[in-house]
Amino acid sequence: MTTAVPEPGPNYSATTHAAAGPDTDVVAIAPDPDVAAGIITETPLEDIFDADIHAKAQELIARYPMSRSALLPMLHLVQSVQGYVSQEGIAFCAKQLDLSDAEVSAVATFYTMYKRKPCGEHLVSVCTNTLCAAMGGDAIYKRLQTHLGSEAEPLGHNETAGTPNEPGSITLEHAECLAACDLAPVIQVNYEYFDNQTEEKAVALVDALQAGKKPAPTRGAPLTNFKGAELQLAGFFPEDERQYRTDVDGPSQAVETLRGAKLAQDRGWVAPVAQDVPLPEVEKK
Repeated sequence: MTTAVPEPGPNYSATTHAAAGPDTDVVAIAPDPDVAAGIITETPLEDIFDADIHAKAQELIARYPMSRSALLPMLHLVQSVQGYVSQEGIAFCAKQLDLSDAEVSAVATFYTMYKRKPCGEHLVSVCTNTLCAAMGGDAIYKRLQTHLGSEAEPLGHNETAGTPNEPGSITLEHAECLAACDLAPVIQVNYEYFDNQTEEKAVALVDALQAGKKPAPTRGAPLTNFKGAELQLAGFFPEDERQYRTDVDGPSQAVETLRGAKLAQDRGWVAPVAQDVPLPEVEKK
């Protein structure tokens, strides 16, 4: 027996979905009514992305032999304007790259670096993967949840303390491996490293951020805000060399990271030279 639309049980259906009727309240059935309202409300793109952003988008496209390859940096460019990837941002990218909104959405929802709701002035990422968790990352994350929220209502993953995009606002997230196991537990602020953290250090860090300060990262470039970091991730930097060095340059290595290489150098250890062995013959088809 075939049913008109999918129903519980062993029977096949004529279609794979049931279309919404004319009286369906899209906003009411959406998981987040605010998001649904944004989806069905059209805002002219020109009101959000100015001529400078359009020019930067075209510059990104010119860097690649195929325009669609510019999608990842263009999503970062969108976030540098709004602090997240909105429906308008998705439509902007789609129009610039001659893609469908669905194609852009598929990418934007796949990567955690693209935020689907407004981010705070600063994004604080606490590594809770295995080694960082064992070294105190889980405890740090829980402490920041209650410090930025409360004991009764701890701040959740990807939630913001303060008004998003406003000075002093902080979005907290637990992150998977941040590739700094030798310096665990680690925190990133706008993707810059703060190594060898403790609960007390982490609390002092977010307090400083909320007070408008920009503590120096352990490694990497001087701290900027989330939107500024997104513009850099899009591939745009100051043209002046001195300003570029001031904004972007910074130490990227640590004593712990180089300890193995230093030990090998001191003891004269070298890796064995690979033998030049001919590749096996591949059967021709």
